[in-house]
Amino acid sequence: MSMIKNITNVRGITCWGAHTGVKSMRRDLAIIYSKVPASAAAVFTQNQVVAAPITLSRQHIADGKAQAIVCNAGNANAATGEQGKKGALAMAQSLAEELGIDKELVIVASTGIIGEPFPTNDIVAGIRENVKKLTNKSTAGTFVANAILTTDTYAKEGFVEFEADGREINMGGIAKGSGMIHPNMATMLAFIVTDAAIEPVLLKETVKEAADKSFNMITVDGDTSTNDMVLVLANGLAQNDTIKTKNDPDYAVFKENLEKMMTHLAQQIVLDGEGASKYIEYEIVNAPSEEYARTMIRKISDSTLVKTAMFGRDPNWGRIIGAAGNAGLPYNYEDTDLYLGSDAKTVQVLKKGVPEMYDRNHLKKLLREAHLKIKLDLNNGKAEAKGWGTDLTTDYVLFNSVYTT
Repeated sequence: MSMIKNITNVRGITCWGAHTGVKSMRRDLAIIYSKVPASAAAVFTQNQVVAAPITLSRQHIADGKAQAIVCNAGNANAATGEQGKKGALAMAQSLAEELGIDKELVIVASTGIIGEPFPTNDIVAGIRENVKKLTNKSTAGTFVANAILTTDTYAKEGFVEFEADGREINMGGIAKGSGMIHPNMATMLAFIVTDAAIEPVLLKETVKEAADKSFNMITVDGDTSTNDMVLVLANGLAQNDTIKTKNDPDYAVFKENLEKMMTHLAQQIVLDGEGASKYIEYEIVNAPSEEYARTMIRKISDSTLVKTAMFGRDPNWGRIIGAAGNAGLPYNYEDTDLYLGSDAKTVQVLKKGVPEMYDRNHLKKLLREAHLKIKLDLNNGKAEAKGWGTDLTTDYVLFNSVYTT
């Protein structure tokens, strides 16, 4: 995963990140533009309270085509009524007018505080002022990655290169997210652009499958946001033969690199979790099915008791088994081997449901590390899955108790 190149290295992509005044000290407006219409696919929040830009973007992407993205930070444009709906539409219309494209080719996103009146005039003025600054210079990629942040402490970027049909394919991505992170999409945005050529219907299916293995396997605090979106644009300017089916010889490498990109961005979000002191990787092996393993990981990784134990460096592995048994799945803990420790070294604490003798002080020392590992071998199949989460700290509680004040 290259961190030197960014989305500006994707053929036909220009962008810019600017300050419009919605946020006092940081860039708060991001624009990404493809010089040609692109195959487009996205997955959105599962929250029943849906922000205005999500509703609009679902409509605009229904035909599998898009050409531009505009995102504001500092105001979520959620629970804003008719005024918010008009604001989201104004963002799309103003950008489309400035670019000379149909407004239906514009995807709109917002992130920030819920329920605040939407500053439509400031954002539209910012769009009109900054369209002329769109460029493929690498600094613009950095600007746009920073312009979508809210409580994040750093920008999240990624870039991969691979070959398809003998052509060099570029794929770049940016993401934001720190709190309100929970499986089934989170308080996060991710925008990925590539110059690969792929059919929209196949791209949509691939994006969903890749998101299920990456963004839908992370958690920080168990809250699913109103604004989540993962969007992929594939503009075809690499001029590879269009990937049309899963049997295409180039499909596997495309999907592999999309999953790699999404996993990288998802992990960056967890590493930047609000108030977190631990990054925890969860792994389940020898499960009945991959979906079974994912479901169990989601339950364990979202357990308050598991997360607080990791914060306190407490090897209370019974909480892990208890969470596994509460996942709504048929489960016999007496088949389970459980390993707990740091990313570099784990200790087996359970063998086929029987507690193992281990050095408790040694394990507590391993749990002081910033990167931890929890692994369950279910000995009940051949499937496996991974997920990522954080501990739950006093800093998280303090930060979110005064978020709007």
